[in-house]
Amino acid sequence: MLTHRPHGIEHPYATSPDQRIPVQPLTGQQVHLGVVVSPDITRVVCEWGSTELHLSPAEANAAEAAALAGGEGHLAEAQASALGGDGGWSVVTPPLSEPVKYRFHAYREPASAGAGAAHSLAGPTGPGVGGEASSTHTNLGLVESTEWFEVSPASWSATGGELRGGGDRVSGIEWLTSSQGVHRARFALRLADGEHLVGFGERYDALDQRGKTLDAVVFEQYKSQGVHGRTYMPMPFAHVVGGDGWGFHVRTSRRTWYSSEGDKLVVEVALGDEAVVDLGIYEGSADVVLKQFLDEAGRAEELPEWVFRLWASGNEWNTQELVMARMDAHRDLAIPVGAVVIEAWSDEEGITIWRDARYEVNADGEAHSAGDFEYRADGAWPDPKAMIDELHARGIKVILWQIPLQKTEFSTGQVAADAEAMVREGHAVLEADGTAYHNRGWWFPKALMPDLSTQRTRDWWTQKRRYLVDDLDVDGFKTDGGEHAWGHDLQYADGKRGDEGNNLFPVHYARAFGDLLRSVGKAPVTFSRAGFTGSQAHGIFWAGDEDSTWEAFRASVTAGLSAASCGIVYWGWDLAGFSGPVPDAELYLRAAAASVFMPIMQYHSEFNHHQLPLRDRTPWHVAETTGDDRIVPLFRRYAELRERLVPYLTEQAALTITTDRPLMRPLFFDHPTDEEIWNHPYQYLLGNDLLINPVLDPGATTWTTYLPAGDWIDAWTGDPVQPGLVTRDVPLDLVPVYCRADRWPALTPIFS
Repeated sequence: MLTHRPHGIEHPYATSPDQRIPVQPLTGQQVHLGVVVSPDITRVVCEWGSTELHLSPAEANAAEAAALAGGEGHLAEAQASALGGDGGWSVVTPPLSEPVKYRFHAYREPASAGAGAAHSLAGPTGPGVGGEASSTHTNLGLVESTEWFEVSPASWSATGGELRGGGDRVSGIEWLTSSQGVHRARFALRLADGEHLVGFGERYDALDQRGKTLDAVVFEQYKSQGVHGRTYMPMPFAHVVGGDGWGFHVRTSRRTWYSSEGDKLVVEVALGDEAVVDLGIYEGSADVVLKQFLDEAGRAEELPEWVFRLWASGNEWNTQELVMARMDAHRDLAIPVGAVVIEAWSDEEGITIWRDARYEVNADGEAHSAGDFEYRADGAWPDPKAMIDELHARGIKVILWQIPLQKTEFSTGQVAADAEAMVREGHAVLEADGTAYHNRGWWFPKALMPDLSTQRTRDWWTQKRRYLVDDLDVDGFKTDGGEHAWGHDLQYADGKRGDEGNNLFPVHYARAFGDLLRSVGKAPVTFSRAGFTGSQAHGIFWAGDEDSTWEAFRASVTAGLSAASCGIVYWGWDLAGFSGPVPDAELYLRAAAASVFMPIMQYHSEFNHHQLPLRDRTPWHVAETTGDDRIVPLFRRYAELRERLVPYLTEQAALTITTDRPLMRPLFFDHPTDEEIWNHPYQYLLGNDLLINPVLDPGATTWTTYLPAGDWIDAWTGDPVQPGLVTRDVPLDLVPVYCRADRWPALTPIFS
């Protein structure tokens, strides 16, 4: 085995051992070349033009793999091993000044022959780039040779493409050009003193991104997103707040990069076959800017009021008995709950059939109907329909988990038939050579990915789930994942390559399930982690995988505010985190209290191999684990308060959709020239009338809030409060909330 891929596995933030680094070098830059070989190879040589380069075994980058893993959790080991370097060899080339063709030769020879023995190699006169690899050579010991590759140095120049839009806000336009074409554009946007940058999709590290370096590419960062500066839901859009107010949108689904220093923001844009950048500049206040952006990207539609009730979830609730036991506990403890998310319901092969169900395999890969299944009385799910009917009778909606991948490790059964049908009937995302793409990531590795860019495959994929909605009356889908498309040259049926289509995959994914729900008269309730420009129009989002820490609490609040600034209306997080040991009582209660005043309120816990002690985030289990008997009664109070808040949230969401003023609203929307608000980045307005300031530090007994201009009422005392810095006591049973005085009479009953 001798493998070299110039782009590697195309992980957007890490390299693989068989990669060229950088993929697109600049003139005068040295290049790191990597290959992966079988263990019996003793020597690897690279023909680099007319030069012979000798490779050396490379060490695996353990530190990089560990950083990607995100710490303890059920996906950590898989992530850490994804970039393993076993079998890797590498070499650094001379500086690149002109196009070079290169290939590799692997040798197996006795150690006594000497690794440094000279060999006379043919120059780059063999097969051209893209030719077949050779497995024969005249030199003794040669095992395998690769095809020829070509690399051309690039340089930045003032000509090469066209930038449309931007006007006089743009300066310093440059184009990265090589003999193979124009690869990127780079330009600057002027920033005035005191202007702030907010947006770029869902961001965890800071609300104001001025002075930061970031990019826009959909990526599954397992936990610690704020530390790494990565996100499931990026967007090439931002507000520039301060001064007259404006914003911009790089109208592309390709990757973009941003860095700001001094008086300018530098924007870099990956290009396709056409060297054109389309830049939208929006002038005006933040809500006017957001309106113009959403006119292009699409905006949310109003969802039913039940989505604002408490959502309950635990990955290890993997039987009907367990789900009903958790809902019985909610009932018996008088803790209101509005929706249950059932993650571990399926056979987890095709994510279409309840585990333990009996059925005949449809060898042609066609969808089953509800009548095709028989449920065992002693199985995990003896009667899903009766369970859903009972939950509905209790006023609890049912959400089922999904993943947009088709496993391939099975040789028989329905999942194997579905995989064969996906490829045979042209429903799979393809590699550049026309073969089916297999997931390169760590979650569901090697799985096929449905090409949801076209209606034909969206219909085919969701038809297999239709009986769940039509006959079992499921209310929505947790559209998890969506970040699995790696590869610049993947092929989509809508004509896009991977560099343009990969970021759009999660948009198509949520749309597909929303359309399924609409087709039977249900609201399009999808619950997604990944997204991009266009996701605004497709359901609900949550902040993804995170630990139970105060740092993650703060990062999640920031994520919600930045997402809202980009037009995401329905947003939540796994309150107090979902991964790791059960949070302590203080973190759990502070997070629950804050979540009452967020668009979506949900608790959830990660898969932990059913090990004891359990890691459920139910209030009674957290109380049992921590030994704190305050948790259940306080959580009940929060859930009851949330029930009273539902009409207000429903009213304000409708206003948000018609006015484009976010539901979870950063203060700069209403007070753009008040510099003090930037010293309080975790405060926000919930709708037009409530100002929320979550308690985000352990051990706090008092908490200071900045109240901007206006007339305010402390929602817990009913007392008027003057604008400015206000400090109040913060026992565990409350989060600081201030109400606009003119709305206080109508909202008083919520806080009674």
